[in-house]
Amino acid sequence: QVQLVESGGGLVQTGGSLRLSCAASGRTFSIYGMGWFRQAPGQERDFVATISWRGFSTYYTDSVKDRFTISKNNAKNTVYLQMNNLKPDDTAVYYCAAGKTTAHNMSVTGRGDYWGQGTQVTVSS
Repeated sequence: QVQLVESGGGLVQTGGSLRLSCAASGRTFSIYGMGWFRQAPGQERDFVATISWRGFSTYYTDSVKDRFTISKNNAKNTVYLQMNNLKPDDTAVYYCAAGKTTAHNMSVTGRGDYWGQGTQVTVSS
């Protein structure tokens, strides 16, 4: 099993920034990709960004390119999502995910094998 612990959500005004963190522990040797997905009220959970386990490859949904950056601290097994220029449409519960498949595959399928508990991000207008 892999455990994911998220932190960093909160309330911010339009144009503000937040950084989410997700620390992975347990059987991390089985993980090939990690990433972030989000779910707004009444909507399905959507892909935001993924990163390969070693951090060499990253993938983003179009709506966050040039505003969000995903990165990984390999020594800490921790993935970050730096979110800048936040917009009200970014309001959602953000979930960290880890997959026994590639980061690219996670971005295409929207699937992960392990999930964090979710952290709320609210952007006020």
